[in-house]
Amino acid sequence: MKIIQKLEEKFDKKIIKYDKKSERRIYLDINPADLTDFAQYIFRDMGARFAIASGVDTPKGIEILYHFSFDSSGLVLSLRILLDRNSPEVESLTHIFKAAEWIECEINELLGVNFRNHPDLRHLLLPDDWPKGNYPLRRK
Repeated sequence: MKIIQKLEEKFDKKIIKYDKKSERRIYLDINPADLTDFAQYIFRDMGARFAIASGVDTPKGIEILYHFSFDSSGLVLSLRILLDRNSPEVESLTHIFKAAEWIECEINELLGVNFRNHPDLRHLLLPDDWPKGNYPLRRK
């Protein structure tokens, strides 16, 4: 697969795990510190569209998946990062694509992930007086 070959050539050993679920669905596990480099390359150099991000509180930590679509081929590539539940923090991708702005706000609000250098981490879903530190999608 040409897309994976390009990513392997560019990032070599920075791919922790490669998981091909089907011909049109691929997951790459990467370190949070490498997220910006991967996202920028996939979006700007490879021409993928940022579709959405999703987050979940797993037994191992806060997992965030960044989903990119290669519309001409129908391939969806997801970058998966795992953050420490006690201090979930990662660089914002808003400087690469503005479309990350609202979903990062939602993930911040619902899971407590701090997106460093985000231009405006405000409440979108919960009321402004929602108790600080109470994240509705966190495991109890």
